[in-house]
Amino acid sequence: MEVLKELSVKEFFMFFVYLSLIFVVKLTLEWIFKFILKRTRYKERVIPIIEAILNWLAFYSSIILFLFYFWKESWLTYPFYETEGVQVTVFLIVVVIMIVTFASRITKTFNQHVMPFIYEQFDINIGLSFTINRLIYYTVMFLALALSFTTVGLDLTALGVVFSVLGIGIGFGVRNIAANFVSGIIILFERPMEVGEMVEIDKKIGKITRIKLRSTVVETLKDGTLVVPNQYFIEQIVKNRSSAELFARVQVSVAYGSDTAKVERLIYEAAEQEIPAMKGVPLDQQPDVRFIGFRNSALDFQVEVHVVNVQMKEQLESRLRHAIAKLFFENDIELAKAHSPADE
Repeated sequence: MEVLKELSVKEFFMFFVYLSLIFVVKLTLEWIFKFILKRTRYKERVIPIIEAILNWLAFYSSIILFLFYFWKESWLTYPFYETEGVQVTVFLIVVVIMIVTFASRITKTFNQHVMPFIYEQFDINIGLSFTINRLIYYTVMFLALALSFTTVGLDLTALGVVFSVLGIGIGFGVRNIAANFVSGIIILFERPMEVGEMVEIDKKIGKITRIKLRSTVVETLKDGTLVVPNQYFIEQIVKNRSSAELFARVQVSVAYGSDTAKVERLIYEAAEQEIPAMKGVPLDQQPDVRFIGFRNSALDFQVEVHVVNVQMKEQLESRLRHAIAKLFFENDIELAKAHSPADE
């Protein structure tokens, strides 16, 4: 309350006026650069960089304005904590925040706008480029945090001892988080899977869009976004579908006594009807129809057709089931009756 008493309404008002002027200038410069560059071939790459720089300048100009405007106020430089000769003040804390946020912003912009040119020159794929970006970001942020702790007078050696003691006490409570963290580092360095690859998790196929230290984000076609703990990829068997061929696969069971040769021929006929009818399905490979097994009350058949993506796989499987059901009905082929697992 004493701090507020030292400041007049006029001082607050003028501060916000100056602050508004900063953002007015920022918006004006954005409009000018967009107008100048709108007809150039480099606008898609240059304009985002200019916008990022102007956002930085507006943000840090606001902080610098705050520091200079209230510099003569005693509360800004009044030490409320002192350690090993370092006086911790509001001014010092603001400087620390500037260091951390500046390191984060400049690293993200560097990775987003500069590194892609380097990756293009050296023909680095998206998976490796993502790993490099994350390593750069984590390294810079670790150094920025270390510098910030040192600035406010925290002894990093003593801080490490404290964290070690706390780690022993809470280790059992956060062991899953620690395991996921370590697994994330293993994935980033060992790269058993990369961003952009297709993987199958719990019979759901999706594309890896982001690998973080604790979890990996997988975008599926119908099941939304899966956030998978990194430990899952290390401990479980995960099918990488990127390098493997993708097939639309339909299994059907018919009753005992059915003409197996006729059943196989009808399934093949259904596949031959649906493959040309669906756009994009490769025509250079024939469908594979097989009699795959006996059960106590059923004869099992399977048809496989080569496809190029997950969406095509699911659509073709549906069309195959419709075609098979129609041909079976027209030819008096009886499907196997429902049975319990104990009957198998």
